[in-house]
Amino acid sequence: MHEFELIARLTKALPTNESVVTGAGDDCAVLDLGVPEKLILFKTDAVVEGIHFTRATPPAKIGRKALARGLSDIAAMAGTPTAALVTVALPPDFDAEFVAQIYDGLNALAEKHAVAIVGGETTTNPERILISIALLGTVPRGQPVLRAGAKIGDAIFVTGELGGSLAGKHLDFEPRLAEARWLTEHFAIHALMDLSDGLGGDLRQILNASQVGAEILKSALPISRAAKLAARGNSAAKPPVMAALTDGEDFELLFTVASNDAVKLLDAWRAVFPKLKLSCIGKIVAGSGIVLRDRHGSHPFNAGGYEHFG
Repeated sequence: MHEFELIARLTKALPTNESVVTGAGDDCAVLDLGVPEKLILFKTDAVVEGIHFTRATPPAKIGRKALARGLSDIAAMAGTPTAALVTVALPPDFDAEFVAQIYDGLNALAEKHAVAIVGGETTTNPERILISIALLGTVPRGQPVLRAGAKIGDAIFVTGELGGSLAGKHLDFEPRLAEARWLTEHFAIHALMDLSDGLGGDLRQILNASQVGAEILKSALPISRAAKLAARGNSAAKPPVMAALTDGEDFELLFTVASNDAVKLLDAWRAVFPKLKLSCIGKIVAGSGIVLRDRHGSHPFNAGGYEHFG
């Protein structure tokens, strides 16, 4: 059973109540707790030694990444983070100074984004470190952007560059909080999520939720320099295009917008965020799945991204 099959099995009969606007299946849960003009975003995420970092990773970067992953999910709903709880599970031989430096990195990013760390839990875990963060945020009523809104004819956009994140970006990425809020304040964004498991896998989440397909232009993919360098002279490395499509932990924004807004959006973006690339990589089409188009024609693209239990 792969990850998404397990998630589907576990979430098919979850209890709910009248506060739930959006439950399992999107980047964050959306709750209505009666706060005037705002809905509440609720998210949890975890990093595990040996999966998301190693013991050789600088501890401040471990803490930073642990929080940044959740912040990226708040960005994927165009929200504003507010407060977090931190659970740290440690092996019996833990180094207290190492753990304190994890918190240094976590705290620095929290202060940058005005996130209060309001408590948590410490426990033991055999052999490896695990950090789990529960994060609260807010979004104006009527403004959370879900995965299920993509429409046939929409242009598909991604921020930044894709692939090769293991060269360092997976520890140093910037959650696109300001960019996502700007997008929803100035344009009618139809669907939005962050790229954590690779473009090929994450785009399918939007397509499945929206019951549509996608055509991606191979030449439009914004391939990172790290992905290109990894493939240079290394026959075992992924080709750069495959790295851009399937590497995980890019943490860029993936979104769709009406095609008649595409040029206006690109022009406005360049004026507001001149240092961050924005690329139109394709369009939403009728049907299902992903088609990759190049100079030789169009071909079904069936590869996914990173998958736990894969």
